[in-house]
Amino acid sequence: MDSIQNFYVEEIVEVIRETKNIDELLELLSDYHENDIAEALEFLTKEEREELYEAWGTERVSEIFAYLEDAAPYIEELELETAAEIIENMDSDDAVDILEDIDEEIGEKLVSLLDDEASHDIKLIQSYEEDEFGSKMTTNFISITKGLTIRQAMKEMVRQAEDNDNIYTVYVCNEDGSFYGALDLKDLIVAREYVDLEDLISQAYPYVYDTDKVSDSLETIKDYAEDSIPVLDSEKKILGVITAQDIIEAVDDEMGEDYAMLAGLTAEEDLYEPLRDSMRKRLPWLIVLLGLGIGVSAVVGMFEAVVDQIAVIVCFQSLILGMAGNVGTQSLAVTIRVLMDENLKRAQKFHLIFKEVKVGLCNGMLLGIVSFGFIGLYIWLIKGYTVSFSFAVSACVGIALLIAMLISSMVGTMIPMIFNKLNIDPAVASGPLITTINDLVAVVSYYGLAWALLINIMQIV
Repeated sequence: MDSIQNFYVEEIVEVIRETKNIDELLELLSDYHENDIAEALEFLTKEEREELYEAWGTERVSEIFAYLEDAAPYIEELELETAAEIIENMDSDDAVDILEDIDEEIGEKLVSLLDDEASHDIKLIQSYEEDEFGSKMTTNFISITKGLTIRQAMKEMVRQAEDNDNIYTVYVCNEDGSFYGALDLKDLIVAREYVDLEDLISQAYPYVYDTDKVSDSLETIKDYAEDSIPVLDSEKKILGVITAQDIIEAVDDEMGEDYAMLAGLTAEEDLYEPLRDSMRKRLPWLIVLLGLGIGVSAVVGMFEAVVDQIAVIVCFQSLILGMAGNVGTQSLAVTIRVLMDENLKRAQKFHLIFKEVKVGLCNGMLLGIVSFGFIGLYIWLIKGYTVSFSFAVSACVGIALLIAMLISSMVGTMIPMIFNKLNIDPAVASGPLITTINDLVAVVSYYGLAWALLINIMQIV
């Protein structure tokens, strides 16, 4: 919690505990944002919360509960009938979020107590997969029928605004209920009565289908920067809308999933997650990486003769492996960001590969030269070897570093591209996976070069 929000939360708790008159308390609390009040509930006793719920009424409580990160503990301390009234007053998507967090048996009882409209909306949203737009939408929106006059449209908008507060975009449907377009509330308000409503409607307004995958369409709808976007069924009828807040949350979820994959997790974790769940999310990738790590160790074992004859060579293994892993991870991050553009052409992908290889080559050449000089001096002056031996080993390190960085940049670019081509999230080509593969590349490059250059060609041992 940042310092400003923390100040407000502390102030709210103090106001609640010091103000004894309920009417005065409600007046004071009306000056604070619902999000800060929701945060403050955590610091109150159950008795203090119950007094507030009763004073506020279910409609006000539902507005505050919509901002809770985890409303389940607060819902479960209420009477079922009261909890059902609160959920009934919430936007359907917020209600679904709460029902997902509470005990399944209690959730079913609560749904059975809701009115038909709220129950229908919640069951509709729950019927979709988690990654489909239908699961993210809210049924809180305003729609009018094409062909109305400005006066009729305004009257209909006002009527629906009693139950729906997403009023800034008004959706327009054909007579058969299919989506036709949208118009801004501002344009409707300022329009003269003689203006044709048709002139205000944008027929090219963006939309998504209820079964579309969020991950596939997120970049596209994000670019429109609308306050809400309609969600249509297969007959192009509006089922609900995705609000700007929903889009932000979806972007956050997607970034969280990508971060988890980049970290070698199968899903996101939180601070209070049970031990078994954390292990289940981490073990699959760790098992894969263990297998690859054993493979890398086996390859190192193949060069045991090199280590026996030139023991000092082992000192610089971690340098080569670390730099190869860093370069691969950098290329991976750049490639995943570029691949988010669904309109990326094949020529642009080849350009990205060529660019990353060029960067890897130039950086590898520069760092290889630096390594050649400093490592040569280190082996000669600090370790006490001859000048020829010292700079022969440092030359091997420098060339191996160049090769490893060149190949690692190529691997870090091409693997996510291959994953993307196979319709697998490129973030699955995680940092640990890329690093392990690049370890293998670096080990073969380094010890292979030492065996060929130092032992067989220069015969310095």
